[in-house]
Amino acid sequence: MADPTGPGKEHEPERHAASVSRRGLIIGGGSVVAAAALGAPAAASPPATTKPGSDDDELLFVNGKIHTMDDRNSVVSAVRLKGGRFTAVGRDAERGSSARKIDLRGRTVVPGLIESHSHFVSLANRPGYHVAEWELAKNVNEVLAYLKARRKDVPEGAFITAMGAGTPRMFAEQRLPTLAEIDAVIPDRPVFLYQSGFGPARVNTLGKQFFESITDIPVTVGADGTIAGGNPNMANRALYHLRIRQTFDDKKRSALDAMAYTASVGLTTILDQTLVAASTGTLNPASLDPQPTDGLPTLNHFRMYDAWLALHAEGRAYVRLQMNFLHNQGFITELGGLDKQLPELKERLKNQFPFFGDDMLRTGGIGEWAAPFARPSNANGYAVWLESQRLVAKARWRNENAQPGSATNTDTIEQVVATYEQMDREFGIKDLRWGLQHADYATPGQLARLKALNCGVSVSGFRWLNGTPRADGLPAGPLFKQILASGIPMGMHEDGIHISPHNPWFALHYATTGLNVLGQQINPGQQITRQEALHAYTRGNAWYLNREDELGSIEKDKFADLVVLDKDYFTVSDAAMRDIRPILAIIDGKIVHDTGALSRH
Repeated sequence: MADPTGPGKEHEPERHAASVSRRGLIIGGGSVVAAAALGAPAAASPPATTKPGSDDDELLFVNGKIHTMDDRNSVVSAVRLKGGRFTAVGRDAERGSSARKIDLRGRTVVPGLIESHSHFVSLANRPGYHVAEWELAKNVNEVLAYLKARRKDVPEGAFITAMGAGTPRMFAEQRLPTLAEIDAVIPDRPVFLYQSGFGPARVNTLGKQFFESITDIPVTVGADGTIAGGNPNMANRALYHLRIRQTFDDKKRSALDAMAYTASVGLTTILDQTLVAASTGTLNPASLDPQPTDGLPTLNHFRMYDAWLALHAEGRAYVRLQMNFLHNQGFITELGGLDKQLPELKERLKNQFPFFGDDMLRTGGIGEWAAPFARPSNANGYAVWLESQRLVAKARWRNENAQPGSATNTDTIEQVVATYEQMDREFGIKDLRWGLQHADYATPGQLARLKALNCGVSVSGFRWLNGTPRADGLPAGPLFKQILASGIPMGMHEDGIHISPHNPWFALHYATTGLNVLGQQINPGQQITRQEALHAYTRGNAWYLNREDELGSIEKDKFADLVVLDKDYFTVSDAAMRDIRPILAIIDGKIVHDTGALSRH
């Protein structure tokens, strides 16, 4: 069983190296993220290292509206931090000297936002010079502007890519840019745009020429630059040809780019729910090398952390990452009886540790699931799923299940809740804080039973993208108000990277308005206040990550993570709230994103 505690060296097949030389393709090159388009700032480079506790890492913020998110929802004007911790909040912060003072000039400050369900490590493995910012675009012209801005630091021959993020429904034209439109702004670099998790894709002329030059595992490209999904999935073949040309240095650059974008939207801590692995053969890491059939959500789940781990060892990783471990082994016929099933999960529980690591990088629990969900009508599948719950409970790990099936199907939630109760009777799980993801339609009774087990829930903030008004007029979910009324610990998530964007302000907008991307009301009667929504994305998610004593609020001795906003989240219009961006982000007491909008002395 591979233990992700250190980087592994990757070797590219010789034929791939030769093909790179033949076509002059460069997938990477080692520069930082390009300046964002539409007036956005350049993404932050990794923060400079300062000695914890020394005078040169002390910061004092004054003259702000600092929403601490403490038990009283206090709003103060000043906060001091040093050595990666908040050392004083409110009037106490202004006493004494400070090496660096930042005048907020009335700006709104909130704790660093926490994401409780993301597939973020996939973003950190994107091939090419990736443009994560395209998920912020409202129309095709803005997509083109982001691509053009990225072009500024991309070497000749290198691909500019933009993938995932749930596009293109979020663009006004409901489409990707055309080949001609991309050529008009980037005629001298190949471009590859890939929708959602499995295509289709779109390229410009240079991208078209590259893929059409491939003779082994060929890619069919339409005259308009379209690379189709479907069967066979040509978009996945194209993705494969970019992935096999990535070097380890390319992956490290992509991980840094992913951190820079993450900080720029105000996220400071991520719970990664990993990716779906192959259901058989996964004890052999070589079996998980890139395949032409793989979509964007499929990566080698033994090796996908390597670049991040290397950056962390070098002191260059600056977004907090907590890693859950998803297991996709259902009933495997050739293994035999139940005692021989779930080989990977068994090895994980024997050879790794939950919540192991440091303040910036650590393991989490088992999730998004321990085995594929199955109903009792599927005897073998159900036996394996139930056994996976038992193994996790017996090993004393935290366990999560994502609500399976239809979003409105409370029967599947009932199976999860009843099984958790069974595991508590057998092993005692109340101290392990098991969780339920996508608990959008849990009933009051189910929520009360989960709460009695000391479980928490994380609810979906992504329905704004694909949700439509229901014919029966009922909410499309989540039932935010009902869940909050239960008193159960509740966090929120965007489930970003493949099915939806990474930007949390879209989810906060949906939770407080119920409006989808087209401006339709899809969640009537379930809107919550902006304070409640922000609580879910800070203190609620800190609880869900088992880190409420150190994250989620601006309080003395907690980790110094905060973001300074360009708009007042609590007073701007609903439409403007979707466009909130941090002008400054602090993680572990260090400035990791800075637009230069604030003065300091």
